[in-house]
Amino acid sequence: MTEDNAPANRTATDSHRQAAPSISVFFPCYNEQDNVARTVENALAVLRKLNADFEVIIVDDGSSDETARIADRLAARHGTVKVVHHPTNLGYGAALQSGFNAATKQLIFYTDGDGQFDIAEMPPLLPLMDQYDIVSCYRLNRRDSIIRKINAWCWTKLVCLLFGLKIRDIDCAFKLYKSEIFKDMKLQSTGALIDAEILARAARKGYTITQKPVHHYPRTAGKQTGANLRVILRAFRELFRLYGRIRSEK
Repeated sequence: MTEDNAPANRTATDSHRQAAPSISVFFPCYNEQDNVARTVENALAVLRKLNADFEVIIVDDGSSDETARIADRLAARHGTVKVVHHPTNLGYGAALQSGFNAATKQLIFYTDGDGQFDIAEMPPLLPLMDQYDIVSCYRLNRRDSIIRKINAWCWTKLVCLLFGLKIRDIDCAFKLYKSEIFKDMKLQSTGALIDAEILARAARKGYTITQKPVHHYPRTAGKQTGANLRVILRAFRELFRLYGRIRSEK
């Protein structure tokens, strides 16, 4: 069920009403040597102000630059930081799955390691978890090329049409979840389809979703990989396979 401002139809557990949130924050990273340290340090600063029970997870998806070594140094310096390494590049969906699997707290938040979002916008989402199971944000003034924006608009419309969703920005990498939802679904996507799969499966199972805007900033270092034509075509092929699987599941 997807709502912007309606009350949830599921009862929130008392554990999510605590003053100090229990939260895992993770960053999928592929060749983000110029961004990962700044992104993680910013997250630590925000989480410490919350007085939260937290952990920060860096998922290095087989980076060929210095990302893995920088991540290991951050983990050595901060006891609340840990790293998951993929020996080779397995794909964005695989990186997200590793982050979800490594998370140990009651809430899970992820955003990309490229620094295009400000994690300081995450704390206002936390009170929403008293009513909802997922907060799926959408980008204000998306700072990408026109081609990338058109691709994203078409993708979101198609996913929503197929699965009966009302999501404004399927792939916005600024999402907060109750960890319990991942115990109730088996994810299969290892590529760009991952966000669509999570939201489609969650909605089908009756989990509640709300949406909030978040600012989007220009990439200042590194290269985008998600706009690769091969990645896009693979995502569309997998989307229709996912549609068939979900329709056949009870």
